[in-house]
Amino acid sequence: MSNTTVNVKAGFEWKGLLISIIVGLGIYFCPIPEGLSPKAWGMLALFVATILAIITKAMPMGAATLVALVISGVTGLTPIKAGKDDVAMLSGFANSTIWLIGIAMFLSRAVIKTGLGHRIALYFISKFGNRMMGVAYGIALADTIIAPGIPSASARGGGIMYPIMQSIADTYDSKPGPTARRAGAFLAIVVSQIDTIACTMFLTAMAGNPLIAELAGSQGIEISWMTWFLGALVPGIISLIVLPYLVYLIYPPELKSTPKMAQMAKDELQKMGKMSAAEWILALDFILLLLLWTVGDLYFGIPATVSAFIGLVILLLSNIMTWKNIVEETTAWDTMFWFAVLVMMATALNKYGVISWISTHISSSISIFSWPVAFTILVLVYFYTRYFFASAMAHISAMYLAFLAAAIAVGTPPMLAAVGLGYTSTLSMSLTQYAGGPGPALFGSGYNTTGQWWGVSFIVSIASLIIWFGVGGLWMKMLGWW
Repeated sequence: MSNTTVNVKAGFEWKGLLISIIVGLGIYFCPIPEGLSPKAWGMLALFVATILAIITKAMPMGAATLVALVISGVTGLTPIKAGKDDVAMLSGFANSTIWLIGIAMFLSRAVIKTGLGHRIALYFISKFGNRMMGVAYGIALADTIIAPGIPSASARGGGIMYPIMQSIADTYDSKPGPTARRAGAFLAIVVSQIDTIACTMFLTAMAGNPLIAELAGSQGIEISWMTWFLGALVPGIISLIVLPYLVYLIYPPELKSTPKMAQMAKDELQKMGKMSAAEWILALDFILLLLLWTVGDLYFGIPATVSAFIGLVILLLSNIMTWKNIVEETTAWDTMFWFAVLVMMATALNKYGVISWISTHISSSISIFSWPVAFTILVLVYFYTRYFFASAMAHISAMYLAFLAAAIAVGTPPMLAAVGLGYTSTLSMSLTQYAGGPGPALFGSGYNTTGQWWGVSFIVSIASLIIWFGVGGLWMKMLGWW
């Protein structure tokens, strides 16, 4: 008989858990405000406690949402079988958007497994890598091309771009410390900024984007894959051109010419050899998916989630992905679980009147302003509160729906409010090294101090907001969104 011990502390941060419980119970036992039912107040208390548990990393996100799911069912906040005034406990698991993001994560594993993503990145660096800015733009092109099929900033920036960035720095003997500014310090920040832009451009480029579309749908605003992409197209392209160059100007690398890098990328491509049959099938599957996501729903009545299933079946039939690969993709299943619970809780908050109550208080405080000024205030507050969140999903879950309702209440055109705050959710990811995506890995390489990262990122954030809400605002005006 084997001796096994269980560490009961594993996976839990007891201080964070205690804070979450105390705050949740504190809200629950406060007097219920006028206009809210006991069920609405109880759901708000549970939701705040859950978000705090996620922010403080009291337990893994899936575990935190599982606890919330059980409590909501046991207390009757969300019964198994819901009446017309309730939200069903398991309703989130039937949501098509959740399956879209999960399947996209399965597809992203194929991009990494076959080496196609790495090949694309090396190709562009071999073409543009003779100068440091060329390296940055090569990474930008590669990240933008693979972003629609890899809904994980960490997988793209940390799994594909980070090793390449590290190779460039090593090639030119740029190490953390005295030689960091030679190449590594610039590349770490610019890769983070580029990955953020790529995440913002496509609905399927980051797990938080479909959640935003789902939450907007609860306010009667439909954001399809094409709608999201169309609105982000012009500001996204301008950002990819301007923002890496802005980083280059305010935080320049000592090394400007990098001929070794282009040659190294060419050598690596030669070692990889010609594209394999699996890579070709995956590339064609990827193109098919882009076509279906852009025009499938509009002209053929094929929803985005069904298109994603088609893409996955092709990979299964061609044996690029096996069923075992899919079962073992724990990150995707984990994401689908907590995503479903958060959607259920957000739906309940909206149906029980909590979102309306919160948005009324927010909108009343800025109602003296015209809607453009009020919306600007909401965007700035929403953007810079990201300093307090180490999770994109926690930030979106906690604030997006209330801010969207408040923006609409002060007169902001609904589509502009929905996509504007949606883009803001993702753009704010680049503010800090802990806000999400590849930031932890890039910052963990040791090339930058916190002060350098925050200082450069803050300046870039101002330019980013000007592009997305200045030029982007005019573009959305041309689209007829306001």
